[in-house]
Amino acid sequence: MKNLFHKENNETEPNLKGTFASVLILGGLIVICWVSVFAIFMTR
Repeated sequence: MKNLFHKENNETEPNLKGTFASVLILGGLIVICWVSVFAIFMTR
Protein backbone atom coordinates (compact mmCIF):
# COMPACT_ATOMS: atom_id res chain seq x y z
CA MET A 1 0.00 0.00 0.00
CA LYS A 2 1.37 3.36 -1.00
CA ASN A 3 1.75 6.10 1.59
CA LEU A 4 -0.69 8.80 0.47
CA PHE A 5 1.06 11.61 2.32
CA HIS A 6 4.53 10.92 0.94
CA LYS A 7 5.53 12.94 -2.11
CA GLU A 8 7.07 10.99 -4.95
CA ASN A 9 9.59 13.68 -5.77
CA ASN A 10 11.76 15.11 -3.00
CA GLU A 11 10.30 18.62 -2.88
CA THR A 12 10.83 20.45 0.38
CA GLU A 13 7.97 22.22 2.08
CA PRO A 14 8.18 26.02 2.05
CA ASN A 15 9.32 27.64 5.27
CA LEU A 16 6.19 29.07 6.90
CA LYS A 17 7.70 30.39 10.12
CA GLY A 18 7.61 33.97 8.86
CA THR A 19 3.99 33.60 7.81
CA PHE A 20 3.06 32.17 11.21
CA ALA A 21 4.84 35.03 12.98
CA SER A 22 3.08 37.60 10.79
CA VAL A 23 -0.31 36.06 11.52
CA LEU A 24 0.40 36.05 15.27
CA ILE A 25 1.52 39.69 15.20
CA LEU A 26 -1.52 40.75 13.17
CA GLY A 27 -3.86 38.81 15.47
CA GLY A 28 -2.21 40.38 18.51
CA LEU A 29 -2.68 43.86 17.09
CA ILE A 30 -6.36 43.17 16.38
CA VAL A 31 -6.87 41.89 19.94
CA ILE A 32 -5.09 44.94 21.40
CA CYS A 33 -7.31 47.26 19.33
CA TRP A 34 -10.48 45.49 20.44
CA VAL A 35 -9.46 45.50 24.12
CA SER A 36 -8.52 49.19 24.03
CA VAL A 37 -11.79 50.19 22.36
CA PHE A 38 -13.74 48.07 24.86
CA ALA A 39 -11.86 49.68 27.76
CA ILE A 40 -12.67 53.15 26.41
CA PHE A 41 -16.30 52.10 26.03
CA MET A 42 -16.49 50.79 29.59
CA THR A 43 -14.95 53.88 31.15
CA ARG A 44 -17.45 56.26 29.53
